[in-house]
Amino acid sequence: MDERTEYRFVLVGVGGQGTLLASNILAEVGLASGFDVKKSEVHGMSQRGGSVISHVRWDRERVHSPRVGRGEADILLAFERMEALRFAEFV
Repeated sequence: MDERTEYRFVLVGVGGQGTLLASNILAEVGLASGFDVKKSEVHGMSQRGGSVISHVRWDRERVHSPRVGRGEADILLAFERMEALRFAEFV
């Protein structure tokens, strides 16, 4: 990784694809790398193949909110093509 002070990730998929597991792992990697980390997830119908979205933010100083705004994501990680199109506005 470069010497940036902040990283903003948005992970999207459908229930059962491992989106939430991936966001948990990403949060753990950030913590192990010395970042302050916050994570938020929405998974209403995730157990039935519904849409899942997770926001993960890393910062060298302090993260006040896990939410990533539209046009603010550094990385959009999509586990399903249609979800990538649906949430493309985050990058």
